[in-house]
Amino acid sequence: MTQFDYDLFVIGGGSGGVRSARLAAAMGKRVAIAEEYRFGGTCVIRGCVPKKLFVYASQFHEHFEDARGYGWTVGDTSFSWKALIEAKDREIARLEGLYRKGLENAGAEILETRAELVGPHNIRLVKSGKVVTAERIVIAVGGSANPHASLPGYELCITSNDAFHLEELPRSIVIAGGGYIAVEFANIFHGLGVDTTLIYRGKEILSRFDQDMRHGLHEAMEAKGIRILCEDIITKVSRTAAGGLLAETKNNGHLSTDQVMLALGRDPNTAGLGLEAAGVAVNDRGAVIVDEYSRTNVPNIYALGDVTDRVQLTPVAIHEAMCFIETEYKNNPTAPDHDLIATAVFSQPEIGTVGLSEEDAAKRFEEIEVYRAQFRPMKATLSGRQEKMIMKLIVNAADRKVVGAHILGHDAGEMAQLLGVSLKAGVTKDDFDRTMAVHPTAAEELVTMYSPTYRVRNGERV
Repeated sequence: MTQFDYDLFVIGGGSGGVRSARLAAAMGKRVAIAEEYRFGGTCVIRGCVPKKLFVYASQFHEHFEDARGYGWTVGDTSFSWKALIEAKDREIARLEGLYRKGLENAGAEILETRAELVGPHNIRLVKSGKVVTAERIVIAVGGSANPHASLPGYELCITSNDAFHLEELPRSIVIAGGGYIAVEFANIFHGLGVDTTLIYRGKEILSRFDQDMRHGLHEAMEAKGIRILCEDIITKVSRTAAGGLLAETKNNGHLSTDQVMLALGRDPNTAGLGLEAAGVAVNDRGAVIVDEYSRTNVPNIYALGDVTDRVQLTPVAIHEAMCFIETEYKNNPTAPDHDLIATAVFSQPEIGTVGLSEEDAAKRFEEIEVYRAQFRPMKATLSGRQEKMIMKLIVNAADRKVVGAHILGHDAGEMAQLLGVSLKAGVTKDDFDRTMAVHPTAAEELVTMYSPTYRVRNGERV
């Protein structure tokens, strides 16, 4: 029997990589995990976690304004970008330490180096040049921001990675993109007092979301003062004599700004990984091709998380890692379940969603019922804020099953998590109707919409 240095070698110290390494090591397997930057991956180091901290920071100016309506006298306020960055860095360092501690306690060997494949069972540790072997290999290197290198002047722009480490808060920013990263950062920067413009080539932001969520958020963002330019692109970025930036656009002329952020998607982080040497197949985007059990075309090599370009969400990578452990080390073949994944956009207001949009449901089912409510939340009554909440349930008329739930408003993400449990369990609209409301809450609207707002039959609203 061939002797390998390790039973499992994991390339990438993000959520999926760390979970698979920690669980395998805890089972007594000889495990090594290599990471060239910091443990925690995109989510912890330069993604979900610091972004959510920034979202909280950007909301306080509205909280201060709202407080006056409830009788509070709010004095002079000021914001320190430097203090926020320092606080964020401390928290990220703490979380990274927990990731490392979990691996160490489980008995995994931590290798702080880039690792590249040189064969089906062989990995080169770039820092030392040493080649080690492993019976099984997991590729969990995630994705990286698309630099949009075809754009003249792209080197003058920043990505979401850079936004977490800016030395100074810009006075103005132009953000290119219409996905959740672009939308979230537009709200963050605006909330921190930055003159913000969002430019997107599509007809409406957040292309994969329900239309009501898209339109509602667009209107709310513009009402706050964020400039949104749809059906337009940046064609060139240049430095001005005064040291600022000039973004040339196709339809809206020249935009003068301090910073330009490119949030134009993320690519699988497979360049230079040695996949060719190991014989691992990738698709035209560079994503590792896997089967339903996260297996590549090479029998002993697996891939998890964003590098496979299936569903780019941290909990999905963790779930895929747990399924890998069940399949390979517990003799319990388990395929990741990518159906009915609840998700949130931490815009302001938030979007929380699970299941099919109205548009997708109308294509899949002969007839659907749409329950929709739009209202001013109770918290806004005394503050005077005009923001509206939108709640929407999509029901398959044939069996009354709720196939989509969408919320725009405060705490939408929290509600979406619980709705995810309900829809996963196959809840029907009758189950919603039988459920007693919690009053007074915004969420009670989900169980008090008794009559459909309208129906869609064979793709036509009736």
